[in-house]
Amino acid sequence: MMRIALGRWLLRITVSGWFLFCLACVWEVALSQTKVPSEAPKTAEQQFKNIQVLKDIPADQLIPSMQFISASLGVNCDFCHVEHEMQKDDKKEKQTARKMIAMELTINKSHFNNEVEVTCYTCHRGTAHPVGTPILAADTPQPSLHAGDENSDETANLPTADQLLDKYLAAVGGAEALKKIKSRVQKGTLEAGGIRYPIEVYSQAPEKRVSIAHPQGGESVTAFNGEVGWLAIGNGVHRMTASEREAARIDAELYFPARVRELYKEFRVRPGEPIDGRATFVVMAREASRPALRLCFDKESGLLLRQLRFAETPLGRNPTQIDYSDYKEIDGVKIPYRWTLTRPNGSFTITVDQVQQNVPIDEKLFVPPKEEPAK
Repeated sequence: MMRIALGRWLLRITVSGWFLFCLACVWEVALSQTKVPSEAPKTAEQQFKNIQVLKDIPADQLIPSMQFISASLGVNCDFCHVEHEMQKDDKKEKQTARKMIAMELTINKSHFNNEVEVTCYTCHRGTAHPVGTPILAADTPQPSLHAGDENSDETANLPTADQLLDKYLAAVGGAEALKKIKSRVQKGTLEAGGIRYPIEVYSQAPEKRVSIAHPQGGESVTAFNGEVGWLAIGNGVHRMTASEREAARIDAELYFPARVRELYKEFRVRPGEPIDGRATFVVMAREASRPALRLCFDKESGLLLRQLRFAETPLGRNPTQIDYSDYKEIDGVKIPYRWTLTRPNGSFTITVDQVQQNVPIDEKLFVPPKEEPAK
């Protein structure tokens, strides 16, 4: 019964938006963990059973790496694993996966100075079996001859990152107006797979955020309090990994337009693709300790239309895209009343109906519940 309850919990969390594929597998892997003393950090080999290739990676990177494989091949965990017995080697697909992972690691070590350049997605492109022959189609997009050329016509005469980020900050109302906002409570609906249910999002400056969704069967909570992050439903709690926390920190940053240049130090500008008919510029932001970002700004208004971020794993980068729309002004600050979060396995949309700012928020919301150990 507990396993069934956890499966339902994980399904609801998936709808709420954190993991990339069938999260029931995460629980099954947890059940197959080797019992080790609670000393951190652990390697994958120390924490999980029957790890043969990715032995030395941090334990909290094993599941994100599996998520990357899932997204790259367009499959779920039971494609390679025996359901409910993840450590078993009964499926030939698991043996093949190990060989492919070893091949990828060798190629990157031998030819790309251990940088992750060749990945599962390089060949698979979302299918279980890679296609080795180019597809002929009249409407197949062709790469630019100057792609990646810093001096090409595509990158010439672009505004600077500072100019675009200044315009973005001014478009939302400016730093002074922004920093007058100490808290924000948003209420609306979350829609996923044609199902809609209520959600509230509580934000407190500078970087605390809790979202509480209400699907059938119980509340689903995603929270970050500036230090730790967690997902919870009922008595089940998952504490965020380091990479998950840094992504949550970006979402929780109430003053992001004013603080993005404090959070990131390296910026590049590129021409962007149209988004809903709006011409864009792209600012690419990098910082060693944070997820790499691509920020797509409306050329005309300067508002942020899309954020694309990448979580690094030993096998490749897991993407998350957030599209922002329906900006409205409240208390001198423009905020999106609609945003859509997309990952390789699907998407959901939050539509805000009500916003209150500078209202008290119960501090208990930002206190993480005790993490229940696996039994």
